[in-house]
Amino acid sequence: MFVDKATIHVKSGSGGNGMVAWRREKYVPFGGPAGGDGGQGGDVFIEATGDLNTLMDFKYQSIFKGEDGEKGGPKNMHGKAGKDVVILVPCGTIIRDADTGNAIADLKESGDRVLVAAGGRGGRGNSRFVSSRRQSPQFSEPGEPGIERNLELELKLLAEVGIIGLPNAGKSTLISVISAAKPKIADYPFTTLVPNLGVVRKPNGDGVVVADIPGLVEGASEGIGLGHEFLRHVERTRLLLHLVDVSSDEDAIANFDLINRELARYSEKLSKKPQVVVLSKIDAVPDEMVEHYRELMAPKTSERIFAISAVTRQGVDTLMHTVFDMLANLPKEEEVVHLVPDLRAFDNDDSEFEIHRKGKVFIVSGGKIDRLFSVTDMRNREAVHRLMNILKAMGVYKELANAGAQEGHIVKMAGLEFEYAPDDVEPSEGRRADIEQEALD
Repeated sequence: MFVDKATIHVKSGSGGNGMVAWRREKYVPFGGPAGGDGGQGGDVFIEATGDLNTLMDFKYQSIFKGEDGEKGGPKNMHGKAGKDVVILVPCGTIIRDADTGNAIADLKESGDRVLVAAGGRGGRGNSRFVSSRRQSPQFSEPGEPGIERNLELELKLLAEVGIIGLPNAGKSTLISVISAAKPKIADYPFTTLVPNLGVVRKPNGDGVVVADIPGLVEGASEGIGLGHEFLRHVERTRLLLHLVDVSSDEDAIANFDLINRELARYSEKLSKKPQVVVLSKIDAVPDEMVEHYRELMAPKTSERIFAISAVTRQGVDTLMHTVFDMLANLPKEEEVVHLVPDLRAFDNDDSEFEIHRKGKVFIVSGGKIDRLFSVTDMRNREAVHRLMNILKAMGVYKELANAGAQEGHIVKMAGLEFEYAPDDVEPSEGRRADIEQEALD
């Protein structure tokens, strides 16, 4: 079965925590901090491969997670980085951010790869915080959390030839005869609910991908049934084989006109796409009837009209030779996908903070605020004191006062609540720069 859309959930690995440790060698009398950094979390990539032609696998596995980095060790040993995850998709897959709908990558060729979730940075050990003012730091950083997001995958149908027609016109039977595809076939309409792909070999060994497009119905251009889904596939092919069932009691000419009418209503591009008329199931009617339909169809197309029986293979080889010749002379169309830079793959948002007031509660938000809290161990008094100095240097205290915050009011930052205690002592310009640089290094 062909599956061309899927939604997946990805999460990169979290960075490992830094360590608080000390040198304890026998002949090192003054010791000193020796806590190592945590390892980087594993990244999540999506890569195109020629070994797949459907998104079926994502019906059974839709959650992918990078490995977390290991925590730092003593003696300044760094933690091991987490393993990356590489998600394989068919060539021609478009990747969209599920929240914004923006296309962030178009993986056309085998080996094309894109980073969709960067691993969290490992936390720094206490040896990284030694300074002239702080000789024995008692704290380390926790690792940054991984990036978690939902992505939509859409496989552009790469078939060059699309077989169209009303339900039960013989499309699945034809594709099963000309290729190795094994579609479900039955003697009732709507057997095929999704496109079936098959590769037809040319005499020189090259392959042509043919798609059996599920039966279109009246109103498909308005989305009736799965009309929009089906017509989207038709639009991406270079050549159409329009099967007209001449064995049924229905008016074959009216059915032919109905399909073309829906194609034109959906898009002008579809109405102008090269189309070969194929009278199908001729083994079930007399030759006179076939010729009668051929004469009726002649005014409707400038191309040669073919008559085939997929069951007996009558006329099939002649049809395919003509298809190969037409494809050789048709220009290849390139679908333009407008991509948007994917900043959310890194999510290191350092946007300035904003303050919103709700009564006596002040909410401080911003990417930089969240990131500072994510790398601070709130259980460590010295680490919290350092965080408050950084917030002061950023001007958060000053802006809270300007917004009307008074002693005893509640301040919310990064999901935590604090009681506002104004402090009139502001760090000097030089010290403010030192504090901010130390936090972001």
